[in-house]
Order: sequence, then C-alpha cells, then structure tokens
Amino acid sequence: MEPVHIIGAGLAGSEAAWQAAQAGVPVILHEMRPTTGTFAHKTGDCAEMVCSNSFRSDDDQMNAVGQLHWEMRKANGLIMAMADRHRLPAGGALAVDRDAFAQAVTASLNDHPLVTIKAGEISDLPESGNWIIATGPLTSDRLAQSIRVATGTESLAFFDAIAPIVHADSIDMSIAWEQSRYDKGDTEAERRAYINCPMTKEQYEAFIDALLAAEKTEFHEGETAGYFDGCLPIEVMAERGRETLRHGPMKPVGLTNRHVPEEKAYAVVQLRRDNALGTLYNIVGFQTKMKYGAQTRVFRMIPGLQDASFARLGGIHRNSFLNSPTLLDDRMRLRLRPNLRFAGQVTGVEGYVESAAMGLLAGRMAAAQAMGHDLPPPALTTAMGALVNHITGGAEAKTFQPMNVNFGLFPPLADVKGGRRGRKDRYPAYTQRAKDDFTAWLSAQ
Repeated sequence: MEPVHIIGAGLAGSEAAWQAAQAGVPVILHEMRPTTGTFAHKTGDCAEMVCSNSFRSDDDQMNAVGQLHWEMRKANGLIMAMADRHRLPAGGALAVDRDAFAQAVTASLNDHPLVTIKAGEISDLPESGNWIIATGPLTSDRLAQSIRVATGTESLAFFDAIAPIVHADSIDMSIAWEQSRYDKGDTEAERRAYINCPMTKEQYEAFIDALLAAEKTEFHEGETAGYFDGCLPIEVMAERGRETLRHGPMKPVGLTNRHVPEEKAYAVVQLRRDNALGTLYNIVGFQTKMKYGAQTRVFRMIPGLQDASFARLGGIHRNSFLNSPTLLDDRMRLRLRPNLRFAGQVTGVEGYVESAAMGLLAGRMAAAQAMGHDLPPPALTTAMGALVNHITGGAEAKTFQPMNVNFGLFPPLADVKGGRRGRKDRYPAYTQRAKDDFTAWLSAQ
C-alpha cells in the first residue's frame, strides 16, 4: 500500500500520523528537529508545546473548544489521549505537563508498527505521492519558498509571542496565594493549580509605565505582519489603553487574597502550573516582545515575583500561514497540486487543539485515499467541520486571519418558540447537535 508521508511532527503531524496508521496505512513522518532547530522549539520530541501548556477549556457543553476536545476523544485521537494521561490541575482548563506529554506522544508513534519517523529536513514539495504538509507556523525558509512557488502567491503571516516560565520556589508565597478563579475545580489540587500575585492601583500604574517604556524586539525591514488577537503581547495590549490588561489577563474578579481577604486587589497576575512536579509555572497571558533584560526587570515588579527565577523568558516569532480559502479544497488538498494536503496551524487555524484536529482530519482523509476511497469532512455543524469549512471557503479570503474554534463558525440554530435562545440554552444545543452529527460521521466510515 502506498504510504502516507507527513512533513512535520508537531501536534498536527503527530495526530495525522497516528490516525493514518490506526487506519492500517503505513506512515513515514519526516521531522527536521533536532538536526535543524527553530527559534521556539527546544527538543526533537514530537508534539512539543512551545507557547502555553494549556489546551484551554475542557467544557464540552458550553464551550466550542471543549466540544472539539470531545470530538477528538471520540475519534481516538492520540493528542487528547496523551493530554488526558499527563493532565495537570487547572480548574476547568486542560493543562498538561508539556515535557511528559511530548515524550509520551513520541513514544506512542515510535512504538506503532506502521509509523516510521525519519529525521531530516524536506526542503522541496514532492511532485507525487500522498503527502501531508504539517510544518506549522515555523516552516523552514526553503520549504516555505517551495510552497510559495507551488501556490503562486505569498503566504500571509502574523507574529506570535511566548510567555515566560518561572521557577515555583522563587515565588514569594507570603504575598502570592494559590487559587483558581471562582474556586473553579472539583478538587483541592485543581483549585491550587494557579498562583496569584496581587497589585494595588499604584503598583499597577507603575507596572504599565515600565511595560510601555521597556525596550522591545524590533522587526526586520519588510516584516509588516500583524498579531493574532488571541495571543497579543502584553505591551501591545497596554498600548491599546492603560486599563486593557486589568480587564484581560490581569483581571482581579473571582479571586480573594488569602493573606488579606478584606482587601480587593486592583489587578492580579496569574501563574499556571506548567509541569506535574509543580516546580514550574507560566505567567498566564503574558506573551511578550520585550528584550530579555527588560523582561526580568519589569516582571520582577510584580508583587510576589520580586525574586523570580525564570526557567524561560518570553519571545516573539513570525508565524506563516496559507490563504487557505483560495488554495485548499474541502479535503484540505492544494487545488493546484492535489497530492498535497495541508494540516495544522499553517492552514490558518489557531491553537494547539485546532491544529491537532486538522491533523486528525488530514490523516484520516489521506488514509482513505491510500485505501482507494474518498472521505468527506464532517458536517459543518460539528466543531471539526466548522473549522475545516472556515479555512477552505467559509472565510473571506481578502481578510483571512488565523481563527480559534468558536460558536460563530457553527450554522445558526433554529429559533425557538417565543424568540431567540439565550446563551445558557444555545451553547448546549450547539454541542449536542455537534455530538450527534460527529458520531454519525464516524459511523459512516
């Protein structure tokens, strides 16, 4: 049987490889790391998480990304299975020990009898064969040039930022305290998944002043891409208004300072557990383009982090993605070169789960092709179907930008007697319809 070749062993490529192999099709997974590295990656492991360690909300009743989790679990996805195995307490979010997670994905693929992981960079798009391109936003320059030649157009791009990680034992717990927002979580461990650092109004104002004045990374001439709104650097948010951070990642609502319960913080910085040992915490929502020296100086202004030791400082990098509505068909194939499928963030979806979900679809579709039949995408009433519809024709090509899964991508529900449904009723109706239709799609295969 013709093998499926996959370029890139990130979350999308790893999931694509797993799905194709589980369908009984041999897979060759090509990965250039660690021989050829990137700005953001630190290892050669498959599915390395380079930004946050969170897959966001796991609520499959009221949240679109939670519904996407449900669909990937229902399809026996590797990424969700390993995320569940290496889950960390994080309230209603699905956060993982990123190193253990990536190592487990790598081991699962290495142990699969139909998967061969081949080290080395692929610099040119192949002319024939059954291929999935899942190289992500950090596609190598040579392969990116080959994609530009094949598509006859320039890729779009935006800049993405990484949040810093702090050693837990350097956080001053006489100032900071453990609590999930609104005490969300069923267990004490979940409620203690976050560490909170309070700020007074004066401390917040001084922090904003230092943030705005800090030395930032300058882009090279000609790099004019914008930012993805879901992952804005904190200094860009601060430039939009002095109160923006206080109503965003530094909002104080749902939190009570255990040290002084009667005092309401003006702003709160949250840190989320980053590994199972609880020795590392990432600063939630604090993606940054500040230079390293400025980062340590400004972040140590946060009460509780005055003596912080950083396991990793933040950074910024250029993310490339295709104008997929003009280039890909609904089987995620390049219209001009249908032997090539694209999957993951390079297609213009945003987020770990969304990227892995597109890998899941691409892997199943490529496996179906190898076995001599066609697999249509799920109904657009499902989370996966809504995403693939968005990137392959549902979005306006002229204004196409990376998109997280959200209920705005789903077809509207029929009105109910007496008027429109409220959110409390509407979101569960979306997810129940999605579950029914996704189950039917799986059953038809």
